[in-house]
Amino acid sequence: MVSMQDNAQPSKIDWSASGRPRVWALTALGTLVCIVVAFLVDSYDFPTGTWRWGTDPVNNVLIPLLLAPPFFYLLLDKMRQLAIAHHELMNVASTDSLTSLLNRRAFTEMVDGYLKRVEDAEKTVEGALLVIDVDHFKAVNDRFGHDQGDEALKLIAGTIRQAVRETDLVGRMGGEEFCVFMPGQPADGADAAAERIRIAVTQARFLPGGARHDLSVSVGGVTFANVYPFPDLYSRADERLYAAKNNGRNCVELMRFRPGEPIPAILH
Repeated sequence: MVSMQDNAQPSKIDWSASGRPRVWALTALGTLVCIVVAFLVDSYDFPTGTWRWGTDPVNNVLIPLLLAPPFFYLLLDKMRQLAIAHHELMNVASTDSLTSLLNRRAFTEMVDGYLKRVEDAEKTVEGALLVIDVDHFKAVNDRFGHDQGDEALKLIAGTIRQAVRETDLVGRMGGEEFCVFMPGQPADGADAAAERIRIAVTQARFLPGGARHDLSVSVGGVTFANVYPFPDLYSRADERLYAAKNNGRNCVELMRFRPGEPIPAILH
């Protein structure tokens, strides 16, 4: 048996703009630069244009050591706090407040940006887009109240996130609709992932008032091997979602595009 200590990974030093090690390192570096500059200024004889040893070289070390560290630390720590605040604001702007998934705007921009980068690089890439809708969600709100409805959405959001890869993008598009974008996922893998999501939601333990209430989702999706615009992919995935709803809900309907195949017109 391998112990937890054996599996423990060494902690990484955070050198990002929001990490304190960066503040300490740059404070030390800034202090060193001040000492070097003090020696250079004190050692240069401007009238003769020659270098000489300063009259009081100790001050060239002591004065920067006394003044530079607090100055650099306060300045850099303030910049660190601004970086943290900026990061938090970006999270708020891109995250759905209820489920902590990507919101509609952030999800759309990230997927669209990925597809454009792939298109600009003239690469062929497989992938899939799933649109997921909670079945009979209005009945959940009407029967148990909106607070319990929110709990159901959070439970389903977490279930979807756990059922897909870490590299997949998961977003809440609004209401009870979710989306999953799976870059590099072949058609068979996307089909398996969609079914895994559907089954996981049916097995999720939603216990309003202490009694279990079964949940289910309908999943529509599209797989592709060429780069298509995001709005086209979303429209066709949404079309398959309607088909899943019409087929009795709690099922998966996927459309597969083969390489070079154009996107057909919307059927509804």
